Amino acid sequence: MFDHEHIASWNHASIKVLDIRHMIMQKGEELRAFQLPASMFLFAARGGAVITLDGTEYPLRPFHVLHGGKGSIMDIRLREEQWEYDLIYYKATLPLSSRQDMTELQAYTNPFRMAYQLMPDDPLSLFHIVEAMRREWLIAGPFEKFQVKSMFYELLGMMLRQMHRQSGEAAKQDLATRAVHYMEKHYAERISLESLAAALNYSAAHLSDTFKKHTGYSPIDYLLRIRMEKAASLLVDTEGSIREIAKYVGYADPYYFGRLFKKMFGASPLHYRKKQGKDGRSEQNPSAILRSSIARLGEWGHTDNDNCYQQQSRGEVSMYRSFSSTTAATLLLCLTLLLSACSGGNAASNTANGAGPSPNVTEGASGGQTQSNTADNETRTVISGGKEIQIPAHPKRIVADQYLGSFIVLGVTPIGTPGLHWDNPYLSELLDGVVDIGDVNGSLEKVVDLQPDLIVTGASMDDARYEQLSKIAPTLSVPYGNLKNAQEELTYFGELLGKEKEAKAWLEDYDRRIAAAKEKAHQAVSEGASFSIIEWADNSIYVYGDNFGRGGQPVYQALGFNPPSGVASEIMEKQWASLSNEVLPKYAGDYIILTSNDRSLEDVKADPIWGTLDAVKNDRVYVWKEERSWYYDPLAVLSQTEELADWLAGQK
Repeated sequence: MFDHEHIASWNHASIKVLDIRHMIMQKGEELRAFQLPASMFLFAARGGAVITLDGTEYPLRPFHVLHGGKGSIMDIRLREEQWEYDLIYYKATLPLSSRQDMTELQAYTNPFRMAYQLMPDDPLSLFHIVEAMRREWLIAGPFEKFQVKSMFYELLGMMLRQMHRQSGEAAKQDLATRAVHYMEKHYAERISLESLAAALNYSAAHLSDTFKKHTGYSPIDYLLRIRMEKAASLLVDTEGSIREIAKYVGYADPYYFGRLFKKMFGASPLHYRKKQGKDGRSEQNPSAILRSSIARLGEWGHTDNDNCYQQQSRGEVSMYRSFSSTTAATLLLCLTLLLSACSGGNAASNTANGAGPSPNVTEGASGGQTQSNTADNETRTVISGGKEIQIPAHPKRIVADQYLGSFIVLGVTPIGTPGLHWDNPYLSELLDGVVDIGDVNGSLEKVVDLQPDLIVTGASMDDARYEQLSKIAPTLSVPYGNLKNAQEELTYFGELLGKEKEAKAWLEDYDRRIAAAKEKAHQAVSEGASFSIIEWADNSIYVYGDNFGRGGQPVYQALGFNPPSGVASEIMEKQWASLSNEVLPKYAGDYIILTSNDRSLEDVKADPIWGTLDAVKNDRVYVWKEERSWYYDPLAVLSQTEELADWLAGQK
C-alpha cells in the first residue's frame, strides 16, 4: 500500500479540504450505494460498523481510519446500537508545473483514490486533531479555513509516518512495550484500562493478561508508578507547588494525589521533598527501579498479588480513598478488584438482553425482601432488562445520569448527576445541592464517593458501564426510548419511588396545560397544516421525528401536528435524516420549527434555497437555539409546548 511513489504524490499535490462532518447512525439504519463526492478520510469515533468500498469490506472499530477515493461506492451497515464517525472530504490536484513523470505516476498508482484502513499507533493525538479541525471548520472564517488546512497536513503526516514505518522490515513492537510507550507519552491524561486497550486495539482482558505476564504489574498499577516517579522527580528538581505537580501528572485533587504518593513512597510529597533536598535521592526511591525496568521490559518476575489500583473513572486513576465509613472503603476495594482485568465479574452478562424496564412491570413491596424491621433497610424487587433486582424500598441517596426532570417533578432531588444537566435551562435553577459527577455519564470514582443507595442509568444491562455501576449500588437500567413520553416516564418513576400521588397530580396539571396549549395552537393553524422539525447546523441540514428533541415532542406528540404526508412515515420510523438542499422542499412543511445557533429568521429569508420555501415566504418559521430545543424531559416539553403555542397564536 505504501511506497516512495505514494509519498511523492502527496508531496507534489495541492490539497483543499472540502468538508468536515460528524455523523451519527442508529441501529437499523444503513447507507447503500453512496458514491463518494470526493476523496475522504473516515475516522471511527464510537461503536462499530462494516463499510464496503467498491465491494471490499472494512470492519471498523473506534479509532480506525479508512481512506476512500472520489467516485467509490460506499455501503455502511452497523454492528452495534450506534455508530459515530467523522468525515473529512478533500481534493488533491497536481499543479500544472508538476513534472511529467508525476502525471504518469498518477495514471497507475493514485494514493488519492486508494482504499485502505489504518489503526493509528497514537489514536488519541490523531483524534484530538480531528476534533480541532471540526471546531475550526464550524466557524468557517478565512483564518479558520487556513488552520484546518494546516491541521490536515499534520494529520496526514502522522498517518504517512506510521504507514512508512509499518512498511519497513523492523519487527513490530510487542503489545506490552507499545502500552508502556503510550502511557509514558499520555500519563497526564485520563487513562483507564478500557481506554488504553481501545487505543491499542485490543480487549481489556487480553491487554491486562499480556502486560502482567511481561512486567509483573497490571497496566493501571504501572501507570500509577509512572505518574508517581515523575512527581518524585518534579518534587526534587523543581520548586513547583504540590497542587501544580499533582495537576501535571494527572490529578486534579492534590489531597488525593498526596495519599497516593504517601502510599507508594512512605512519605507525604512535602516530607519527601524536604528529605530528598537534604539527603539526595533515596536508595529506596522506586523511580530508578521503574526506569530500569521499562528499559528491560519483560525481565520482571511475575507477582502473585494483582494490583488494587484499577481505573474507576474517566478522569483519574482510582485508588483507595479515605472514607468516614469502613463499609465505604470496603466497597471501593471490592469495586476496584471486580473491575480489574483479571476479574471474573459477570453480573450483567447473565441478563437475557439489554432492554430496560417496562413501565408496568415494577413490583410492589410484596415482591421485595425485608432485611430488617427498620424502614431504611427494607427492599423490594423490580424488573430491569428482564432480570429481578433488589432496590431500597425508600431510596434516599439516588445518583441518576438520565431522567433528572422526572425526579425533580416528583420532589426527589438526586445527590449526583452528570454536569450536562446544568446546561438544561429548564432544570439548571433546580439543581442546588446536586453534585456534578462528571461530563456525559459521570465518573465512577465520584459515584463511589457519594455512597448512593440507588443508581438510575440510561445504560443497558449488557453495557460494561452498567456492570461497573451495579458494583457500587443497586442499579436500575432504563435505556433511552423505553419511556416514550411524559406520561410513561412520570408514571414509571412515580411507582418506583412511591410517589404515585405526586406523579398523578403533576400529570393532571401537565395534561390540562398541554390541552390548553393545543387548543390555542389549533385555533391559529389551518386544519391539515404540516409541520417540519429541522436543524440547520453549519452546512448540514437534519430533519427529525417525534422522539429526538429539537421540538419533535411538543409539536408532534403534545400539539398533535403532523409532518408532510409524503415523508411522514420515513421521519417517524427513522426519527432523523440528513438532507441536501435539493430535497429540502420535499421535507419542508407549512410550518418549520428550526434549530440554529448561528442563523436568524432574516438569514433564513435571505438564503437562496430556504427563501423559496412556502413556510419562509409566509413567515411560518420559528427559529430557536439548541440550548432550548434539544431537551425533552417533562419540564422541557411542557415549557416548549406552551412557547410554541404562544408563537402560533401570535401568527394567526
